[in-house]
Amino acid sequence: MESTKVLKREEIPEEYKWRLEDIFESDEAWEQAFKKAERLIERGASFKGKLGESAKTLLEFLKYDDEATVEIYALAGYSSARADEDTSLPKYQDFEARMNNFFVRYSAALSFVGPEITALDDETVERFYKEEPGLELYRLALTRIRREREHTLSLNEEAILAQASAIRSAASNTYNLFEGADIKFPSVPDSEGVMHALTNSSYIPLVEGADRTLRKNAFDALYHTYEQFRNTLASLYDAEVKGRIFNARTRKYPSILEAALSRNEVPVSVYKNLIDTVHKNMSYMHKYVALRKRLLGLDELHMYDVYCSLVPDADKKVSFEEAKSTVLDALSIMGEDYTAILKEGFENRWIDVYENVGKRSGAYSSGMRPHPYVLLNHKDTLDSMFTLAHEMGHSIHSYLSMKNQPTVYSDYVIFVAEVASTCNEALLMQYLLAKTTDKKERAYLINYFLEQFRGTLYRQTMFAEFEMLTGEMSERGESLTAEALCDLYYKLNKEYYGDAITVDPEIAFEWERIPHFYYNYYVFQYATGFSAAIALSSKILKEGEPAVKAYKKFLSSGCSTDPISLLKIAGVDMNSPEPIENALKQFGELIDELDELMR
Repeated sequence: MESTKVLKREEIPEEYKWRLEDIFESDEAWEQAFKKAERLIERGASFKGKLGESAKTLLEFLKYDDEATVEIYALAGYSSARADEDTSLPKYQDFEARMNNFFVRYSAALSFVGPEITALDDETVERFYKEEPGLELYRLALTRIRREREHTLSLNEEAILAQASAIRSAASNTYNLFEGADIKFPSVPDSEGVMHALTNSSYIPLVEGADRTLRKNAFDALYHTYEQFRNTLASLYDAEVKGRIFNARTRKYPSILEAALSRNEVPVSVYKNLIDTVHKNMSYMHKYVALRKRLLGLDELHMYDVYCSLVPDADKKVSFEEAKSTVLDALSIMGEDYTAILKEGFENRWIDVYENVGKRSGAYSSGMRPHPYVLLNHKDTLDSMFTLAHEMGHSIHSYLSMKNQPTVYSDYVIFVAEVASTCNEALLMQYLLAKTTDKKERAYLINYFLEQFRGTLYRQTMFAEFEMLTGEMSERGESLTAEALCDLYYKLNKEYYGDAITVDPEIAFEWERIPHFYYNYYVFQYATGFSAAIALSSKILKEGEPAVKAYKKFLSSGCSTDPISLLKIAGVDMNSPEPIENALKQFGELIDELDELMR
């Protein structure tokens, strides 16, 4: 019999569903707004050939662009959220397809913007600033566009690239549909024969459990299912990477990595510094794996044994209500204005809480107006409570940036995105550790904290290395076949986890279930963000109000300067390996403390 049935959407109580009516009252209202959005394409296209004719016209366009951004992202946010509620529904698949088509047409219609702005000489631009003081607001935005001169093409070439964007996004769109709606897994038995539903969302809770039979069965079933699609998914990933190469070479970037990072003003050296620093400190990871093997009392530690708690009898359920209360208490150090935003989100249905049939797996925060939204798949676990803190960190970052920055600078770049979320998690962990007086509970929490280090600093860096190496392979003309991808992924697991573990052959297929590999070098920012967050949370706990004030200034700054400078406002320098080294040093100290507690 099924012991963990996944409910249908209509079976979930309303109070646990996000209220998308705050964006559009109904699907019909969305439809009407979508029809009206056609005028945005016409209006935008009307500026073609005119951006350099006067300061007044340029300012008029930039104001229009702000208004269009708000309208379009409302449409996109609503359609995307509705589609994520149940990825199998044709109606919302259609909404998404129409939005994707709209973005292609809109991008094509406005493809002249970059070339026209970069074509202006410096003297003309400076004269425009003097003639129209309102342009000063957009000086940084214009500078960012003009900085890309050598990567900006002719009007006709930009139009072709904009039209090609639909082709370049096809691999990612197809993967999302496959992963969210099409792939199905068999139910798996535990040691007593009770069957458990296996989905991408339920997999981690299953392998976190104490029942080793269930862990192995879930692991085998998940990856042997993915194995059946290895050639299809290798072809999709190969198409994704080839699309990046096409874009980078067309725009004259030296590599796809540099093309991806330049958009966010992040030096390639920061990416490679992360991988190099982690490699130099791989001994901590190997030490942790060896400790895990000893504490579990296993002759052989397998890949399905890396998630389960080392202190299983201290595990406890954390309801959503308890999770909200604890997160509020833990983050009270940030001040009443900060917790007031949290309460607003908790009490006014910013959050879609529980898994339902067809719902997108994982969790995210979407920084929309009039407020952010959070998708969860809450499982009444400690991990789910940390996920709540994590996603609300994103939401408060979005909320404060939108509140304090003009539209043009209100959307922070990806590089700093994971800092606010992970800082919330670090503060929650320190709150829980400070609160407990029980050695077993402390060991349990340290075990969880160690898993955050393993899963974020090491695992996400391994993902980043996989993405970097596969990109370099493709740039050299090598084929990204299923065999090549599986071989590389298996070797990386052996290198990162060390000799104390049996690296099961099935783990070679794990790359197939990582949606972030379609996000164009996104994952490294989890690891850099984690390192920065550990440093910032330590400053907040040690220094109090001055550090809190600086941190809130960072949260309120959107993209009003480059991301490295933004983090310096908060008090951390990611040009240096120091934040990563300090975080890894803390990882090593926690390993020793857990070892001592468990003895």
